[in-house]
Amino acid sequence: MIIAVDGPAASGKGTIARALAKHYGLPHLDTGLLYRAVGATVLKNDLDPSNEADAVASCSFDDSLLDDPALKTEDAGKAASIVSAHPLVRAALLLRQKKFAHQPGGAVLDGRDIGTVIAPDADVKLFVKATPMIRAQRRHLELRKQGILASIDKVLGDIRARDERDTKRSDAPMKQAEDAALLDTSFLSIDAAVQRAIALVEARMAAKTPAAS
Repeated sequence: MIIAVDGPAASGKGTIARALAKHYGLPHLDTGLLYRAVGATVLKNDLDPSNEADAVASCSFDDSLLDDPALKTEDAGKAASIVSAHPLVRAALLLRQKKFAHQPGGAVLDGRDIGTVIAPDADVKLFVKATPMIRAQRRHLELRKQGILASIDKVLGDIRARDERDTKRSDAPMKQAEDAALLDTSFLSIDAAVQRAIALVEARMAAKTPAAS
């Protein structure tokens, strides 16, 4: 079973995807980490994330980099959003993601274009969203826990700028797949959001299962 979980930054898609993977015993890939790895590599080498050639040159990173806590920083996130807009970067990471999605037994992947580009044949597709202010408040709290001081206005501005880049890029823009179930987490607790996601997966799988005669 392949489960695709898409949505904007801080919508809760990562938390939901990890919970679904645990619930169904499936491997999980946060595809955003791939772009964060590219972005972090660009920054580490003093290159320009807006330069496509610099970004592509940073795509050949070792899988061990995906476990680096530095990928969770705000700088890595901003760089990831910039490099992900480059068509050649997306092409360089495409096969890596498709291979993970179509491994024997299936997988859970979360990102921006899983249900539309990476695994359009996914058994279940979810699109997770929340209001920009709610997402900014969540990200602001995360940053405070990391000891990073930033105004809520700045975080909200970053969220909106990232949404703009993700939805307006020419190659694989973020959008809800036509057959994806929508899950708005704006006013849901983590547990409630996860339970709602499981219910949506179960309903979608039940609809695919022929009724016994």
